[in-house]
Parts: sequence; structure tokens; C-alpha cells
Amino acid sequence: MDQRIINLFDEYTHKPLKRDDFFKRLTQLTGSTAAAMAVLPLLEVNYAHASTVKPNDERLTIENITYEGDGTQMKGYLARPAAPGNYPAVVVIHENRGINPHIEDVTRRVALAGFIALAPDALSPFGGTPTDAEQIRTYFGQLDAKKNLNNYVKAFDYLKSRKDCTGKTGCVGFCWGGAMANQLAVNVPSLNAAVAYYGRQADAADVPKIKAKLMLHYGALDERVNAGIPAYEEALKKAGIKYELYVYEGAQHAFNNDSAPTRYNEAVAKLAWERTIGLFKKELGS
Repeated sequence: MDQRIINLFDEYTHKPLKRDDFFKRLTQLTGSTAAAMAVLPLLEVNYAHASTVKPNDERLTIENITYEGDGTQMKGYLARPAAPGNYPAVVVIHENRGINPHIEDVTRRVALAGFIALAPDALSPFGGTPTDAEQIRTYFGQLDAKKNLNNYVKAFDYLKSRKDCTGKTGCVGFCWGGAMANQLAVNVPSLNAAVAYYGRQADAADVPKIKAKLMLHYGALDERVNAGIPAYEEALKKAGIKYELYVYEGAQHAFNNDSAPTRYNEAVAKLAWERTIGLFKKELGS
């Protein structure tokens, strides 16, 4: 697919670009309304592909939980191994689409690797993630940044209060959630490991606060996010932060999202995931 089309869709999903304006520009790029309509389903997510670990997998225990956030009751999707025992915990941070079948599946994947996995719903202050995509975009634009960060910080308080948690914690985030993973590395001193997939980097001035081991995954074609890599890496090196950084050739933004057919890269996603779980097992135990 024309890279300009993928870049346009990336702009639509990350910036305040109205759907009518997006479709008008898509029509210009494809040459006709009919062609734009044919391309659109290839760009948008298809959650039929988003269940690699079934919700009823007998190896897992699934819960819909709540915990106290910053002036709000936070909702979360939690998965853990069904076998009795204590496990380290990983916070899974969704993209700017909120909690959806893909993120629930990723949460189950983490749990299957031997962790308590919790995916908080950032849109809990609005009652939770709605089904309408435009409403989701509106709600994300209305989030209070400070309270939203605190809501994620408090997820670790909840996890550590559970009797089945060892107290070791990590996080993994994607896109919007990748940026949040970097912020949690700055703002949660007890965090053991943080993994950011194609997420905006933390400010260089905040990097010395990081105590966690970092793993950073980027798609080589993701120019928008990748522009922040040099300054971030320089700050990490200067502060002596332990990190691993990977830029995958030929990979788009959202290369891990198997419900996004034009951007998903199976080979890269598999490699990045193996590295991610390997980091968690090394830094958290399992």
C-alpha cells in the first residue's frame, strides 16, 4: 500500500483530523471515492483477528476488576495463570483506542507467560471505552493528563495489594500506551521493567529519574515517533540507564497490532514479543 496512505491514517488516528477531512484526503490519494471505500477496511482494525489466546482458555483466570484512581473508579481487565501461586505483575497499556479485543488478547498473552496482567481502561472517568470510534477519540482528547498518569501509577498500588502478587512489577504499552510506559518508568521508582512499543519518548530532563530496565521497540517507517529517538537515547546513555532499543526495518507504526492488517508485521511482532517476555522473565521472575 502507498506509504502516503498509511501516513495519512496515522495522522488521522493521532491528531485532531476530522473524519470527513481524512476521507477527502484519502479520496485524493486513491483517485476516487470508490477506491477510498475499498482501501478503508484495510486501514481500520478488524478484531476478528484479535484472539490468539481464547478468553475461556483453561490455563488462565480472567477478572474484570476495579481500583481507586485519582478521583475516579478505574476499571481493568485482568488475566493471570489459573494455577495457584504468586506471580509478578505487568500493566498492559492500550493504544489510543481504549480497551478492545486486541488489548484483552495481549493481556492474556502476558498472563500465559506467567504473570498477573492488568490492562487499565484509561477512559474509566467517562464510564469506560465506548464502542463508537469517534467518541473514543473525543474522550481521549478530554483526558486530564496529570490525573490520567496518576490513574496508571495507582494500578501498581492495586497489584501490590493482591496476595497473589510477588511485588515485582513491569509495564508494556503500545502507541499512546508506549508513551505512557515511558512516563511510568519516570514516575514509578519501584518499577522493575518497562517496554514501550512505538511510543513517544519521555523528556530528556526526566530520564535520570528512571530506575527500571527499558526496552524500546520502533518501526523503521514510523517517522513521526522515531524523530524523538536520538535525544532520548542520548539522555539514557548520559544518565547510565539500562536499556535495549530496537528499530525494525520495513516495520510500520503499530506493527504488533494483528487487528490492523496494513501495519501488522508478523515476523517483527513475534521477535519483539519474544524479547519483551524475555525481559520480563529476567527482570521480574516468573
